[in-house]
Amino acid sequence: MLKQFLTAVFLFFPVIAFAQVMSNQAAPDFTLTDTNGQSHSLSDYKGKFVVLEWFNPDCPFVKKHYNSGNMPGLQKQYTAKGVVWLSIDSSAPGNEGNYPPQDLNKFMAAKGAAPTAVFTDADGKIGRLYGAQTTPHMFIIDPKGILIYQGAIDDTPSADIDDLKTAKNYVSAALDAAMAGKPVAVSATKSYGCSVKY
Repeated sequence: MLKQFLTAVFLFFPVIAFAQVMSNQAAPDFTLTDTNGQSHSLSDYKGKFVVLEWFNPDCPFVKKHYNSGNMPGLQKQYTAKGVVWLSIDSSAPGNEGNYPPQDLNKFMAAKGAAPTAVFTDADGKIGRLYGAQTTPHMFIIDPKGILIYQGAIDDTPSADIDDLKTAKNYVSAALDAAMAGKPVAVSATKSYGCSVKY
């Protein structure tokens, strides 16, 4: 009886298929068109550090990192050092966080953000390719195209801005170590935030 029930549940609520990207392995290539109509491929940035940031403007956890200036500050700090920062919104049409490109540009401008490019991934293809589960969900790729970090932005899973004062930032720790030629101490953590609205 239980088996029949579970079978019925999975028929009506199929599990979303996610790729399992592995830390310290080659990051899968992809091509997306940014909010200004420009095409970008991950392979275009071979030889550079790349940060992939999954975001959703309506998510309280994303708002925490943008309203506080934390995410824009990281973007400015590291793009000034030659890091490529790609912000990706995988919210599907009709779901929270799905906006036309011009509205995502307005959001970034209003927050003083400075990613290299912003993308809509409304069909969720790239989000699923990387297994992006939450907003934010962070991935760092080194100049050889190897995924050196994936997971949470920091060690404090909270939507409270005050918690940023004591949080350990995994993204800056990984980038600082890798850019100094040192091993990344933590290459994977459990991300936190709102679920990606596929």
